[in-house]
Amino acid sequence: MSSTTETLRPLAGRGRLYWALADCMTIVRRQLTYYQRKPVYIAWQLGFPILSVLLYGYVFGGAMKPPGGGGAADYRDFLMPGMFVMTMAFGFINTATAVVTDANKGVIDRFRSMPMAPSVVVTGRGVTDAVIAGAELAILAGTAFVMGWRSDGGFLGTSAAFGLLLLLRYSLTWIGIWLGLLVPDPEAAGGLFVVAFPLTMISSVFVQPDTMPGWLGTIAAWNPISSTAAATRELFGNPGAGGGSWIEQNAVLMAVVWPLVLTALFLPLAVRRFQRLSR
Repeated sequence: MSSTTETLRPLAGRGRLYWALADCMTIVRRQLTYYQRKPVYIAWQLGFPILSVLLYGYVFGGAMKPPGGGGAADYRDFLMPGMFVMTMAFGFINTATAVVTDANKGVIDRFRSMPMAPSVVVTGRGVTDAVIAGAELAILAGTAFVMGWRSDGGFLGTSAAFGLLLLLRYSLTWIGIWLGLLVPDPEAAGGLFVVAFPLTMISSVFVQPDTMPGWLGTIAAWNPISSTAAATRELFGNPGAGGGSWIEQNAVLMAVVWPLVLTALFLPLAVRRFQRLSR
């Protein structure tokens, strides 16, 4: 019996779960290698949030008033959790762009022709984005620290807040994958910014919903992004936590519920869309 046969025999006895996980990690390594070779891509993704922090924190900060009053420094404490949320929210555009780019280059078709689990290209993308989101969040938190932002929530509160941010990003990843498999080209994926920007503006990222007209404030309060923003402010011990409505009073709960609902809706849609490609 050849040595090759002896080598492959133990592998042949592995179950489907093992091979699904192994294939998923192969996809993750492939995608992380891309970021490792082009780290400027991550820096580019962080450019807009950092620019927004500088504009709203320093240029407009003197005219902005945080809940309870205070000056520009207090507004920056209110703003930074919102910037973390906005960075996580905009991440689905990067996901969609990466997916449609691979699709247009034939990478996804090549994966589909290989003997691998049908869903690992999608799940591998989700795991990769979770890792990248952690790196982006660490860089942005470091920037905020240099600017004077601090968390007063202690180790557990701070860890829980960052966990909620990553949970939001993870749930939006599936929307990005689904849209990336729907749009025709990377240019169309970039156009999703037109949808994402109002989604973050009509929220509590920059101001409290109760400062808006009544109907608009209600929409902003029920925006999933607002729940995560309010929850992280509460856990960080920054100004702006809470509010008058039920959704604002239960922000931590809803910051968990909303991402779970989004994941339950869009993860199956993304997997189903991938499986139906070229049919």
